[in-house]
Amino acid sequence: MIETWADLNGECAALEQRMARLRAFLDVDQRRQRIGELEAVMSDPEFWNSQERAQRIIKEINNLRHPLTPLDALENGLRDLRAYVELLADTPEPESSTDFQDILRLCKDLQERTDDIELQSFLRGPHDSSNAIVTIHSGAGGTEACDWAEMVLRMYTRWAALRDFQCEIQDVQPGDEAGISRATFRLIGTNAYGYCKAERGVHRLVRISPFDANKRRHTSFCSVDVIAEIEDDEEVEISDEDLRVDTYRSSGKGGQHVNKTESAVRITHLPSGIVVTCQNERSQQKNRLAAIRVLRARIYEQQQDEKRSALEKFYGAKGEIGWGYQIRSYVFQPYQMVKDLRTGIETSNIQAVMDGDLDLFINGWLRAGCPSTRQSCVVID
Repeated sequence: MIETWADLNGECAALEQRMARLRAFLDVDQRRQRIGELEAVMSDPEFWNSQERAQRIIKEINNLRHPLTPLDALENGLRDLRAYVELLADTPEPESSTDFQDILRLCKDLQERTDDIELQSFLRGPHDSSNAIVTIHSGAGGTEACDWAEMVLRMYTRWAALRDFQCEIQDVQPGDEAGISRATFRLIGTNAYGYCKAERGVHRLVRISPFDANKRRHTSFCSVDVIAEIEDDEEVEISDEDLRVDTYRSSGKGGQHVNKTESAVRITHLPSGIVVTCQNERSQQKNRLAAIRVLRARIYEQQQDEKRSALEKFYGAKGEIGWGYQIRSYVFQPYQMVKDLRTGIETSNIQAVMDGDLDLFINGWLRAGCPSTRQSCVVID
């Protein structure tokens, strides 16, 4: 906490050191050089002849520019902060100056912005900038688990809204009595997969069951699987001969057109046994394209799992959705606490968490050194 003039000077120096490390870590000069090269390509009159190539180059430019804008703004803020500090350096009692509190507020703002940029710099995985495809499965606990899975789905849709991510529900299978047994949705936004991969694992709920007439405490589980959406130009070959495509009527809520035509699509990849479904669109063709996108991502993830066979496998299809596999516990009774078992981070504000305030856990996991960024995390004093 900054209380004295000496503390403020020390924090200015610390911020400047963090900025220098960020510039080196993000290869700012190399990024600007690559942006210049791509912009030269875009100036070619024949650039738009290939829409696919043009979109790929534009996406690369946007990804390269993404950290530079806030980094430039942060550098300008640091220069202003240093200038203010130097202006008051000759004041006999700078702490009593009316400008001191304004400088402290500016310093705190720069600290928070530096934290945000550092977190984004952790997302250096090959697909961290991609969209995410998330699947929730109910686990041990019966009706309780299905209700818990629906609560988790709501939690992530609220988190996506807070993050300004677009959320597309692709498939929802209702539970026998309440809740859902499975749901798949797509998160669209910069670094959606990079952030959301922190949620991959089993989530455990402890509460007094609303379905138990005796008001006993129950424990329920659901799994969250997160994969990166793979672009069509990735090396994932899908042959039409390897696919079995089934169509059926959507199980969504009624209305005109819904449940009247076989718009829902189920695709089975015969060599791997992977099955994906999509029924959120009213058009069978759109559902088929969405299902193929999910299938491509799942095949790619399976290939990566085979390459990482020596590493620990995740839950879900690779483990049990139950005791011993949870990454986070949500306790509603007899006390209120959400605790991440990987990082030890916990909070008693369980309502905020269920309303989508997950950054405490996601950011903590990234700072602790997630598997894909452990070798590239910025050291923070």
